[in-house]
This record gives sequence, C-alpha cells and structure tokens, in this order.
Amino acid sequence: MILAMPAICGAQESLRPGLEKTYAVWRNALIQKDARTWQMVTARHRRVEVRNRIVSEKRAFPAAVFDLPAPPPGLDGLTFLEAKQNGATAKAAYFGKVDFGVGGEPTNNLLVLSFVKGGRGWLYDKADFVNLTALPDVRKELAAGDLSYLRGVPEAQPSGIVPPAPIVANPATTIAKVYVFCPGREVEVQVNKISRHRFANAKEAEVITGGARLGSNEVQYSIKKLEGGTGMEALTIRVYLMSEVEGKKPLKVFEYQIKEKEPFKPYDTGTFNLDAATAAKLSGK
Repeated sequence: MILAMPAICGAQESLRPGLEKTYAVWRNALIQKDARTWQMVTARHRRVEVRNRIVSEKRAFPAAVFDLPAPPPGLDGLTFLEAKQNGATAKAAYFGKVDFGVGGEPTNNLLVLSFVKGGRGWLYDKADFVNLTALPDVRKELAAGDLSYLRGVPEAQPSGIVPPAPIVANPATTIAKVYVFCPGREVEVQVNKISRHRFANAKEAEVITGGARLGSNEVQYSIKKLEGGTGMEALTIRVYLMSEVEGKKPLKVFEYQIKEKEPFKPYDTGTFNLDAATAAKLSGK
C-alpha cells in the first residue's frame, strides 16, 4: 500500500496514477527479465544510454540489462509526496523506507522518479535517491507533510526538456575508461566525439562509450575553476584500456597532468593509438 499525504491537489492526483503504473510495469519487466516490455516503457534516450554502456563494457544487450544485484525499490509502504509535470517531463516524489534489497534496515529517505511523455503515455526515465541521514530536520518536515525542502532539490523539479537520445555506439573493441582528478575544478572530456563526460571536484573514472577503437582515438578536454577553487590545484586526466585478462593491470594510453600551482591549458585535444596486437592482448586472445 502506498501512503499519501492528505491534502493533494486534483492535478497531482490525475497525474499520479499514470506515473505509478509506468513505474510498476517497468519494475516488473526488470524482475521478469522481459526485454520487450522494458524497451516499450523506458524513455528512448535512457534505452540508448543503457545499451551504449553495456556494449561499451563488452557485455550482451539486452541480457545484461537484467544483471542487477537486487530489483528496483517498490513503492509499497512509501508516502507519496507530490507529482509535478512540466511539458513532456514529470516527477513523482516519495518518502519512507526505500528498500534496495541490500540488507540492513532501510531508513526514511527521499525517492524521486523521473518520466518523459511518449506517443502512448508516460515512459520511465530514472530514479534519484536522496539520503537524508545527515538531514534529520528534513526527515521530520517530510514526515509531517512539509514539502518545502523539495523546492530546493533540483532532482525533484521536472525541467520540461526531454534529453536527446545519444548516438548509438558500436560495440567496443576494447573497454576503456577516462579517469579524472580535479579538486576545485570542472573538467569536461569528450572521446571520439561520442563519449561525453563531466567531472566536478572529483576523483573518479567512467566507462568510455564505444570503448577504444582500432587506430587513432581523439581526446578533447576543457578545464575551468569552480566557485571556491583557487585555480592552482593539481589535476590529472587519463585514459586507460582495461584488460579482460584476470590479474592484468589497465594500460595507460593518454595523460594530461599538472602539479599544484602549475599553469594549465583550459582546453586542448590529444590522441592515442590502439593497434590490433594490443587489442588482442587486452582481450586475452
């Protein structure tokens, strides 16, 4: 049973059933490993993004869509907070013990579901989970029906803009990742004009869409200071080719690195090369 706040306007009540039905069908498709239904109820840009990530990791599509550690959280037992529409986008927010099936006792947190309008109705886009552990006062407000916190949560506001579908990537020859360390800065990286990445005050890696291709590969990047940064921090941008042979380390093929207080290029383009012999070695052939 999904609990609801007592005072919800008619517009929200008319929007809510369609969104919840779409989410229930999408969730059941994942549980039942129903690829046809999953594709029917998932927003096109999200379908392409998921497919691109899977084939970039040299996994099978659509089979790998269903390789999940646990099913998506159900809505039963959660308190419905609000549903909002802006053009062809919509959001539905819930509060309660969001259970991801990873063990332990779930605590009261915020779950926001995103949707876009398709030709036959609402399509599921994504879910945003907001952990409220460090915000006990917000938990009390939401539990009491005070939704003022949601006004300041970008994830809870439908933008009205349906994201365009990415370019459909070819299955990867070699799995590749871009790694960025950029305290105090924002770094945008684009590989082969198809794989776009944004890092802000981060130390993380992301899979490159389409992987590394045989021959020359292009790496474009731009760097800018974030508010609160000094513009003098150290920075690293790297591309690694990932070995599929157990125990073998990734191969670093591109690097732009500056030390603290060193001048930097705000934008530049570089390349790295992948030959057939290296690709075969990385794949274990």
